Amino acid sequence: MKILWLTWKDKKNPLAGGAEDVNEELAKRLVADGHEVLFLVGGFTYVEAHSVETHCNVSLQNASDNTDTKIHPNGFKIIRLGNRFSVYWHVYKYYKKNLQDWADLVIDEINTVPFFAKFYVKEKNILFIHQLAREIWFYEMMTPFNLIGYLAEPVYLWLLRKSKVITVSESTKNNLVKFGFKKENINIISEGIEIAPVNELENCKVIKYKMPTMLSLGAFRGMKRTVHIVKAFELAKKKMPELKLIMAGDTSGKYGKKVLDKIARSKYGGSVEVLGRVNKSKKIELMRKSHLICVTSVREGWGLIVTEANSQGTPAVVYDVAGLRDSVRHNKTGIVCAKNNPDVLAKNIINLLNNKDNYNKLRKNAWEWSKKINFENSYNDFKKIIDNFYEKRF
Repeated sequence: MKILWLTWKDKKNPLAGGAEDVNEELAKRLVADGHEVLFLVGGFTYVEAHSVETHCNVSLQNASDNTDTKIHPNGFKIIRLGNRFSVYWHVYKYYKKNLQDWADLVIDEINTVPFFAKFYVKEKNILFIHQLAREIWFYEMMTPFNLIGYLAEPVYLWLLRKSKVITVSESTKNNLVKFGFKKENINIISEGIEIAPVNELENCKVIKYKMPTMLSLGAFRGMKRTVHIVKAFELAKKKMPELKLIMAGDTSGKYGKKVLDKIARSKYGGSVEVLGRVNKSKKIELMRKSHLICVTSVREGWGLIVTEANSQGTPAVVYDVAGLRDSVRHNKTGIVCAKNNPDVLAKNIINLLNNKDNYNKLRKNAWEWSKKINFENSYNDFKKIIDNFYEKRF
């Protein structure tokens, strides 16, 4: 098949996250199976708008006019159009000018806002939804755009309710059903992680820090509620004086400054280590050596960082939100908070670290489960769905 994939960001975008890892791992495997994949995405600076990355011999008439073409070994093509906000209009125009009748299948990925491909493409099309935005609007957008987005989301979901859908968690499926989608039209694929699980837990590679250590991994963003982790640490530190907190991730932006200011003012700031963005090897080291990872997002598609940490022998304590309640099995592979606030998070951290038997049980169960969450399984699920859709329309 020739597959046209519409999404507003690719893996090189500074705002890229787990969804982009999944997209490109799936695309790489599609190409290896003989398919052609073309991504239309948003540019992340004005200069980079209308740039092209060529990952294979995708034959598109006029597709690379006035563009910068680079060769990459993964096998797919990426064309960047416009920016985060204008990409939807640019994709529509680009499709009409260059791509009508090119693809066999169009994937319309909803990563906050859909491309509404079903209303203008001639080809078969399917939605790919990692997560809905819902309350994220109020954490990531300024007024009145946050309210507009929040109110608009149910409307555009209703307009798309008859579409076939691929998603990554039961939570997102349940959310979509509430907005009018039929259960039988929603297919779930397993997630995958790039990091290989450790071969065994009890070896030199997974020796923990001497002092009990909490880990926060990911950009300091409003929707991640990073400041909640700092507050929970302060509360837990009162009862566990030896407790440490390591934080890795992009600290730029207003919210990042808010978190850094909170740490600077804290009486326990000396026990908080802020590393900023880290490379993959450092990320793996942190996940192996820390005793637990905390995730307090407003919602996630799955919570890949949880599974990645599990694969390195580290359980998670998370908020009870869509995605995180899927990636953590409460009291089996980690802890899901009964209430989403720093007080409850702190109590769970203390209880888990003070109960060695339960900690070791959760740690082992999480590690065992992580071995089943890989891109081979994810791709097999994905491939079956799109093949079936293309051939039989489900």
